[in-house]
Amino acid sequence: MKNTWLEKNTFHYSDFKDLRNLVEIKEKKNLAISLCLPTLNEEKTIAKEVIIMKSELMIRYPLLDEIVVVDSGSTDKTEEIAREYGADVYRASDVLPGIQNFQGKGENLWKALYITKGDIIVYLDADIKNIHHRFVYALVGPLLLSDRIRYAKAFYDRPIAIGTNMIRATGGGRVTELVIRPLFSLYFPELTQILQPLSGEYAGYRDIFERIPFPIGYGIETSMILDIYEKWGLDVIAQVDLEKRVHRNQDTKALGRMSFVILKTFLNRIEKLGLIEKKKEMHNKMIQYKLEKNCYKPDIRQVAEQERPPMIDIPEYRKKFLPGKFPNKS
Repeated sequence: MKNTWLEKNTFHYSDFKDLRNLVEIKEKKNLAISLCLPTLNEEKTIAKEVIIMKSELMIRYPLLDEIVVVDSGSTDKTEEIAREYGADVYRASDVLPGIQNFQGKGENLWKALYITKGDIIVYLDADIKNIHHRFVYALVGPLLLSDRIRYAKAFYDRPIAIGTNMIRATGGGRVTELVIRPLFSLYFPELTQILQPLSGEYAGYRDIFERIPFPIGYGIETSMILDIYEKWGLDVIAQVDLEKRVHRNQDTKALGRMSFVILKTFLNRIEKLGLIEKKKEMHNKMIQYKLEKNCYKPDIRQVAEQERPPMIDIPEYRKKFLPGKFPNKS
């Protein structure tokens, strides 16, 4: 008998390989499913992602109802290529133009809630070099087959791409092991069962996503797990083994900046939960150093802290998706 969350809520993508069955369940439950790809200068990978998902999961097996690209303002041909191969493409800055615009992955994911139509939304990063349609159907599978699971997250081995043709078998997931897992171990040991908390591939029901805030930047995955766990408990979350995800490598300084944002997000969340009390405000600048002409000089980056409120609090969204349900809200 499966007693722990890790045992009963962990799956392998092959558990959901019967795509005809998934389509039948989707149709029986009268659900629509949207795929969102947040992008910024992804011209090298976006075509393959759109082509595979459209051919396998819209034409061959009608599991997806739409593929939506939300772009942060690419300066390459990302938008043009995605549109050419059949995705619905939006500039994030054009969505909900009446509110202040920000830039970041979390911003794109948040605005996707307004422009997609699905009851279930799948979010995938757009830089996956070994893209396969299992990245979608394996995340949708637990949501369709279980009435209890409302959010599914990917995990995998993370070899990293070195140069054009070289792959290092290990090396991915450094921020998870050096930052998030220690923090979870300290404050939420039960969440350490989530093997890849920072994975950029996950799916969930709209009525989950619309009720949680979205930090605009790198903190989105961390905050999403903490907010879903706090509101609905660990049992609504599942994780699926996709075996391998190949991605481009980031240097240590870039990972440091990512860690800075994630740490701030985590600390802000646990303060709201009453687990800590900050005696002073945290700084918004990540301070690193670079060597110039044999001298070390500060390399300071201002980090945006903006966080979008739950989408259900936005009047335009309520009018579009929940007309008449919030008569007293303006």
